[in-house]
Amino acid sequence: MIDRTRTARRSDGHDRAGVADLAAGSTDVPVGGPRRRWPRSFADRLAAPLPGLPQLVRLVRASRPLASVGDVDRIPIRRTGLPPLRAGTTAATWVGHATYVLDVGGLRVLTDPVWSRRIPGVRPRFVPPGVALTDVTPVDAVVISHNHYDHLDAPTIRRLPRDTAVFVPAGLGDWFRRRGFRRVTELDWWESARLHDVRFDFVPAQHWSRRGPADSCRSLWGGWLLGPADGPRIYFAGDTGYGDFFAEIARRHPRIDLALLPIGAYHPRWFLRTVHLDPAEAVRALGVLGAERMATMHWGTFAMTKEPVLEPWELVRDAWSAAGLPRERLWDLAIGETRRLTPA
Repeated sequence: MIDRTRTARRSDGHDRAGVADLAAGSTDVPVGGPRRRWPRSFADRLAAPLPGLPQLVRLVRASRPLASVGDVDRIPIRRTGLPPLRAGTTAATWVGHATYVLDVGGLRVLTDPVWSRRIPGVRPRFVPPGVALTDVTPVDAVVISHNHYDHLDAPTIRRLPRDTAVFVPAGLGDWFRRRGFRRVTELDWWESARLHDVRFDFVPAQHWSRRGPADSCRSLWGGWLLGPADGPRIYFAGDTGYGDFFAEIARRHPRIDLALLPIGAYHPRWFLRTVHLDPAEAVRALGVLGAERMATMHWGTFAMTKEPVLEPWELVRDAWSAAGLPRERLWDLAIGETRRLTPA
């Protein structure tokens, strides 16, 4: 049950749970339960104001052009196919960008599934997805971190069975219900739901949401922790900047066996620092989380920002070495590569 003794009261009359507002145990929500009532806006969860016109003008005038795609042929690719889904096996396969296929607790789960060649506003993807969507069977569940087009792709979602269990941030459920999905679970930060033996915990991130000119922050954003009670736990960060919430996640979830952390789309730093980790910050976040291993994502797929294509991959290795961490704990996967998790 939510401990409301330290829960902030919004001016519109809704209770909201901040990063440190709830008791250590997450609140369980029934999977595919009834539609819930949410605030009209989650702008009070922003870590910093969204950029205004002066910042956008500065970005256009001062920034170098989008990164050259000359090194695209060096993006690592290893298409070996998905392993069979087996109970007791935990595996992670990088499809590209923030899309992973996770085998956990006997379920096959997709993170922010994007199989489209193009998404609005950016060049076509550098390389095809590491796994064909038709080969991902069964799809037991989908987790969505937020509603930006590179994380919530309508053409991909249309290809999924409508009885797929979908776990989404608060305020995003109706987007799926309008498309015929019947098992939609919306969660606020620090809430959880269970599908069979796997628990899905929604945790804070430092980001924002928007799909159109008039819907900024109408739905929440965040990351996910998932796994069975007696097995490996995986943290999927989604999109995020660096913040104190990493320490709070570690306090509430002291066991994280694998952290999927974004390392790309960070330049120019003055513009993106609050919403996107850079490679060094991702390594720093891993230490705060206390996670046993880190798998990289959010690079090598779309040209979204100004850094060179391979720079995130190179810098995360440098930061890892500088931190003195064992090389085998860094999973800098190739697109299409699968690794199996052995509990520490």
